[in-house]
Amino acid sequence: MSFRLATLLGFIILSWTTVFAGGNTEDRPDWQAIFDNHEAQGTIVVLDQRNGTSKRMVFNQPRSQQRLPPASTFKIPHALFALDAGLVKDEFQIFPWDGVERSFAPHNQDQDLRSSMRNSTVWVYEQFGEKIGVDKARDYLTKIDYGNADPTGDTRTYWIDGNLRITAQEQIQFLKKLYLNELPFDEADQRLVKDIMIVEAGKEWILRAKSGWDGKVGWWVGWVEWPTGPVFFALNIDTPNRLEDLHKREAIVRKVLQSIEALPRT
Repeated sequence: MSFRLATLLGFIILSWTTVFAGGNTEDRPDWQAIFDNHEAQGTIVVLDQRNGTSKRMVFNQPRSQQRLPPASTFKIPHALFALDAGLVKDEFQIFPWDGVERSFAPHNQDQDLRSSMRNSTVWVYEQFGEKIGVDKARDYLTKIDYGNADPTGDTRTYWIDGNLRITAQEQIQFLKKLYLNELPFDEADQRLVKDIMIVEAGKEWILRAKSGWDGKVGWWVGWVEWPTGPVFFALNIDTPNRLEDLHKREAIVRKVLQSIEALPRT
């Protein structure tokens, strides 16, 4: 085989490897400075689909492909499971507080679907998990192609300290399907879940997101809607200082999105 042919074949193989590895993906080493400024280790994936394009940007590509517990970011699909299973009739249904005093005061009161998402009320979703069961949960997870689709573990919260795992890249794919109402659930239910995810809005944009934390790793995932299209994001970081590190999740994402003009600077 000639040197020229070998070189050509090598280029073709490399090109196809790039395509299968993620296609149009841009590494963003410049975002290292944002993580450094917040003394954080982690990854972020951004999929910018404004103006008819689809540009994927990643900081720390290897970690973006590492499966981790989704923690409370799983409340997004879990709410859809509960709606589909008939455990939740609408956003106004009340879930009575069980009387157990927890460290986070907003958890110590009755909840509805909106407050349970906003307050990340674990006990509400523990009830959902018990009523749905492992087999049905696995069916749901498989249908939506969510991470490793494994709802097992010696725990009532398999999404926090059980066996369920997902990557930042996979979070983006799930969020994209939800944005497009392409998940295998009633469209009205998908629209309701998107509504209760709203964090903030401006005249031309809406930020929908959900945080998560398993005690070691913190998440912030979601998207910003613009008239020209959505910008999806999924971040996870290590939290060695536990509660003191949690504010960094949202702070880093906001800085990254501002750097590509996907959120206005404040």
